[in-house]
Amino acid sequence: MNEATYVQEYSAIVDVLNKYSEGGAKASSAIMKPAFHEKASMFGVDGGKLVGGEIQVLYDVIDSSFRPSPEAKSAIVRIDIVGTAASARVDTDNISGFRFTDFFNLLKVDGKWTVVSKIYHTHLSA
Repeated sequence: MNEATYVQEYSAIVDVLNKYSEGGAKASSAIMKPAFHEKASMFGVDGGKLVGGEIQVLYDVIDSSFRPSPEAKSAIVRIDIVGTAASARVDTDNISGFRFTDFFNLLKVDGKWTVVSKIYHTHLSA
C-alpha cells in the first residue's frame, strides 16, 4: 500500500495538533514548534483589533506570558482532509486561565503534515 489512507492521514494530523496542545499546557514553545511550518502565521482579535503575524509571536507569548497548566484540557472538534490540505478546530480550556478556540490550516509538505496558519478566538472566561 503506497498511498496513505484517510485514517493514517487523520492520525498524523492528530499527532501534530497534540504537539500544539502539549506545548500550550506545558508553556513551552519548544514542544509546539515542530507542529508549525517555519513560515506559519497566527492571527486573532484583541479589543476589536487584529493581532498576530509570524508564528514567532505565538512562541514569544507562550514562553513569556503563559504558565504550565496541568489542568488544561483540549478537544479536537473536527478535522477535514482533502489530498494535501486540511483544516482543524481545537477547543482548549484552562490554558493559563484562558479558554481558546483555534482554527488551523495544514498542508502535507514533503510527506509531513504541518500547520501553515492558525486563527483563534479567546473566550471571555476560563
